[in-house]
Amino acid sequence: MMIIIAEFFVVILKVLWAFVTAGAKWVVRPKEKSVAGQVCVITGAGSGLGRLFAKEFARRRAVLVLWDINSQSNEETAEMVRQIYHELDTPIAKDGPVGGVEEVPPFQPQVYTYVCDVGKRESVYSTAEKVRREVGEVDILINNAGVVSGHHLLECPDELIERTMVVNCHAHFWTTKAFLPKMLELNHGHIVTVASSLGLFSTAGVEDYCASKFGAIGFHESLSHELKASEKDGINMTLVCPYLVDTGMFKGCRIRKEIEPFLPPLKPEFCVKQAMRAILTDQPMICTPRIVYMVNFMKSILPFEAIVCMYRFLGADKCMYPFLAQRKEAMNNNEAKNGI
Repeated sequence: MMIIIAEFFVVILKVLWAFVTAGAKWVVRPKEKSVAGQVCVITGAGSGLGRLFAKEFARRRAVLVLWDINSQSNEETAEMVRQIYHELDTPIAKDGPVGGVEEVPPFQPQVYTYVCDVGKRESVYSTAEKVRREVGEVDILINNAGVVSGHHLLECPDELIERTMVVNCHAHFWTTKAFLPKMLELNHGHIVTVASSLGLFSTAGVEDYCASKFGAIGFHESLSHELKASEKDGINMTLVCPYLVDTGMFKGCRIRKEIEPFLPPLKPEFCVKQAMRAILTDQPMICTPRIVYMVNFMKSILPFEAIVCMYRFLGADKCMYPFLAQRKEAMNNNEAKNGI
């Protein structure tokens, strides 16, 4: 009994110390690690946040491996990355052997593109094998690819529900299974899960999307605990949970107009810069904006009816309805044009 009591007090001290160190990071910004020369796989790199992540890692001289189902958009991202590499391609001056100054060529990073449907595990595993064979072992995995059906539950075809779950959640299992074994062997790596605030708290009308993001977050947290239990401290995990990002994915989504100026959609560039800061400082989780932390905490302690009242006040209870209406109208117009 005395041993348990002693261990309990040790745990209390460790918890308090965790609060102190977390608070210190708010005051003293941790130094960002270098990813130069490290192989970084980004899923869904052809557009949106994936493209911006590729550009940010390129500026830090990482070797980029871009995955997307759309070959054309993926190549467009690759061309942007090459342009960034070209701008960074300047000689580095260093002291010569006899006290003079000589110029040495800098490290020449590269970008590789692969067409991969992360919704199909065979495609993930075969593409991962190509990456290992043609590029090398992966140091950083950015699970970013995502889709949304844009239908109310009872109007959504089962195939689209399955697609949302597979791409947004199941694909994380397959990409991780493909690259984690070597990370475990080397005790080195970083896995990033780009989820959503809708994986922490939900709203009406996007049941499949919320379920998929809740699943992705559950997977991420469980894997984080498994790595800790295995004492693989060289492998880091970062969970990215942004509020609504203005990428067009949820075009039309609106909260209460009086509240919207205080909670506007996030600029994609801002979202990615915040995520990059978290990744490069090995931060376990980043919510953008910070109020998302508070909303998630309140959800965990308040009665459900209290949450409903807050949602209605903010206009968050039906914020997706305009988006769903626009998607339905667009689909109907497309069907009419095609004579369906």
